[in-house]
Amino acid sequence: MKIDVLSLDGASAGSVELNDAIFGLEPREDLIARMIRYQLAKRRAGTHAVKNRADIWRTGKKMYKQKGTGGARHGSARVPQFRGGGRAFGPQVRSHAHDLTKQVRALALRHALSAKARSGGIIVWDKAELAEPKTKPLAATFARQGLGNALIVDGGEPQDNFFLAARNIPQIDILPVQGINVYDIVRREKLVLTKAALDALEARFK
Repeated sequence: MKIDVLSLDGASAGSVELNDAIFGLEPREDLIARMIRYQLAKRRAGTHAVKNRADIWRTGKKMYKQKGTGGARHGSARVPQFRGGGRAFGPQVRSHAHDLTKQVRALALRHALSAKARSGGIIVWDKAELAEPKTKPLAATFARQGLGNALIVDGGEPQDNFFLAARNIPQIDILPVQGINVYDIVRREKLVLTKAALDALEARFK
């Protein structure tokens, strides 16, 4: 698949051939959904917790005598039946992460890239660099190109000037190619790749 290469200002800067093994697959929604579930589960803190009856500080003395009161039989004030008692079966601190093989994760990324290419949501820049870290002119440039909601991926660490200028623009994410992931690709309308990022992706999946 051939796609035009643009400069940051939107001018034509040639064209490039997208690798069909990465961008030309028939997208599988099940793989993409599995990967998104994996990512969102892994990033959950899992710090939710409640006090069960063993964590409640109350006397262990029997509340009242076993027989003759006409009430139910109780032995502890820590039980969940009473206000201030422990909670039964409440959440405890744990990890929500689950396993997904490396092969499936790599395949899901290729299918996400292919889905974005099929929908026409990929833009290729020759480079993402600015002379000055100015947000206002960069936002105007994005508006001219219709980049109101985009993920921008550079080949290495993003240039400081570009990163500083773009980080305050709403719904614009910037990542190095090492951080490209299925969730961020899917959640943004456009995927902007620099030529360096394309080369790095092809080397990664070679």
